[in-house]
Amino acid sequence: MILLERTSVMNLENAMRGARNPLNSWGRMDSFYDEAGRFVLGPNDFNLALRLRRAGSDHRKFLRQVFVSVDITAPLYWWKEYDTYKVATVANSTSTMHKISARPFRLDDFSCDHMTEDTKAFMQTVVDRLEAIRLRYLETKDKADWYDLIQLLPSSYNQMRTCTFNYETLINIYYARKDHKLAEWHEFCAWIASLPYGKELIIAAEAEPENGTQTN
Repeated sequence: MILLERTSVMNLENAMRGARNPLNSWGRMDSFYDEAGRFVLGPNDFNLALRLRRAGSDHRKFLRQVFVSVDITAPLYWWKEYDTYKVATVANSTSTMHKISARPFRLDDFSCDHMTEDTKAFMQTVVDRLEAIRLRYLETKDKADWYDLIQLLPSSYNQMRTCTFNYETLINIYYARKDHKLAEWHEFCAWIASLPYGKELIIAAEAEPENGTQTN
């Protein structure tokens, strides 16, 4: 499983203004904020953004200045693959090392959504064992018990991180992972497509929205 919450997209207005710096064409800017305070690309800005996106990474530098922040909860096996991305990404995670014993273990702390029923039943025995060790550790503070928790912990354990990206980085992630075997990557790529102008500026979809689709 993967959960993406509290998404924020920032700096699109400034990024578009910067995209017009090379030709001093600020007078053609026609974007605006709607009644809900959402930034909307006008026809001139939208068409410029499309042309720059399709011209390649050297020309679409403005996308590096559109920032995204999101809280992601995902299993450790997914984070292991996510950690490939080190450039233009930042993440602060909940601490497994420091907080592993802070609360009881439950089955829903783990990604079991694709397990067969037999395997899920066995997984419950693992969770029960982890909880027994946790209770013993809280009583004894024995480091051997702490190591048992850390080394027995399955890679399906869910961890939450607050992550930041820019749109250029999300282009790279989308095309590297959209056909991945893990269902979590498909959900992540669907989230990318759902971002303001994600289909047009990240995925570079051919279909163009009418006169400037609104941001979320």
